[in-house]
Amino acid sequence: MKQNLLILFIMLASSTVFAQQNVGIFHFNKDIGEPKEEGFAAYDKNTQEYTLKGAGYNIWFGKDEFRYLFNKIKGDFILTANFSFEGEGVDPHRKMGWMVRESEEDNAAHYSAVLHGDGLTVLQWRVLQGALMRDPQDEIFATKPNYEILQLERVGKRIIFRAAHPWEPLQEIGSTEMEFQDEVLAGLFICSHNPDVVETAKIWNVRIDQPVAKDYNAGREGWIGCRLEMMNVFDGKRKVIFEKPSRFEAPNWMPDGDKLLFNMDGSLYKIPVEGGDLEKLNTDFADQINNDHGISFDGKLLAISHSRDGEGGRGSSVYVLPLEGGTPQEITNAVPSYWHGWAPNNKDVVYVARRNGVPVYNIYKNSIKGGKEVALTDNKPGEHVDGCEYSPDGKYIYYNGSQSGTMQIWRMKPDGSEKEQITFDEYNDWFPHISPDGKWMVMISFPPTIDVNAHPSYKRVMLRLMPVNGGVPKVIAYMYGGQGTINVPSWSPDSKHIAFVSNSSK
Repeated sequence: MKQNLLILFIMLASSTVFAQQNVGIFHFNKDIGEPKEEGFAAYDKNTQEYTLKGAGYNIWFGKDEFRYLFNKIKGDFILTANFSFEGEGVDPHRKMGWMVRESEEDNAAHYSAVLHGDGLTVLQWRVLQGALMRDPQDEIFATKPNYEILQLERVGKRIIFRAAHPWEPLQEIGSTEMEFQDEVLAGLFICSHNPDVVETAKIWNVRIDQPVAKDYNAGREGWIGCRLEMMNVFDGKRKVIFEKPSRFEAPNWMPDGDKLLFNMDGSLYKIPVEGGDLEKLNTDFADQINNDHGISFDGKLLAISHSRDGEGGRGSSVYVLPLEGGTPQEITNAVPSYWHGWAPNNKDVVYVARRNGVPVYNIYKNSIKGGKEVALTDNKPGEHVDGCEYSPDGKYIYYNGSQSGTMQIWRMKPDGSEKEQITFDEYNDWFPHISPDGKWMVMISFPPTIDVNAHPSYKRVMLRLMPVNGGVPKVIAYMYGGQGTINVPSWSPDSKHIAFVSNSSK
């Protein structure tokens, strides 16, 4: 008898532990409101994709039934993911999306970014526990465009729902103000809108970002957490391979395609593309390396930007060393200088710098053996350039510049002649990176509200892809990041993937 009781106890304990196991980034996974059919959630570690199954009569009136995959979160947040129903479905009002609730009660106050089976995309809410739901048909922002990307943001009391089709910028669908408690439940949900039916959703690129306050000062309060991500630029699917609750930046893809190189705590580290142990690169005396570093076209040399005392005071200067590590050799003693691009001849580099005490950055070219640098731009006060990078065929240097009044992508001949604007829109575009096959360009785009000459950390930004000779940019990633996200060349050798860094305070 005692043995049977012990077995029963072990089985109950095991089932409790199993029920509490995380599903991907989520700590809680359960049915809300006791739907007739049990729901299910699973996470594929290889693809980082979620499968969510759920039933339930509805999420409406004074009671809800659905499957919920969620965390407890305090403060402001940004929830973003791609959503897709499996199959045709039974009821056109089956629904899925992001939900934020005050409790697990079936009549709890909540607000949701909802995609219905018929394409209806709407922000809906229950303002108080037990109250009736707001009817989205009465709101001007109830639409049926069948969006795939859903984003729900909380900024204080303000709730904002944005959505987008693949490759397009996010559009605001609706917003409201809610008097919610600080700690809430936030996560993914699915409801079949039919008690006898279980519906299925696939959800990917799931990110829960907790932004900093508007007056946040990283120098005073410290850097927030980072994720090292890689993505296929042609299907938009992302994977996180490394996370840390503090600062690291700017991945380069190693020539063999098997590892990434990034800067952290003043040094450089390598990591396998599938994740794993870090390997510190030997850079000898250079222990103040910033986020401007990159590998020569022949894969033999590494350029770095390292802060030290030089001509012009304390600041960043440019060095070159063997890719396998070694003692860096100085290119210029004048500071500040920030490396950005190798010439295809593997003998010259381009960098941005300020000279002679003038507070204006220009693009310079120099031999890796040092010597007299050559200015390729001549900016006026208030103008700015950055992110200079050669095309693989050596015909152009691409860069970002604000000469038109907003920060746009430009290109010029290697001697600085024939400057030509490439992008023309309301966003502030930075750091153009050209694919190894010379066909594509990836850039980071800041919103129009950002100062034209600034590329700050911790903003809602986009990564965009466009043909190298111009065209309409496609959005390939919606993220929280900025400075350090993609400052340096980060294409994979096969021209199919990029690597970058995103941020969140938790």
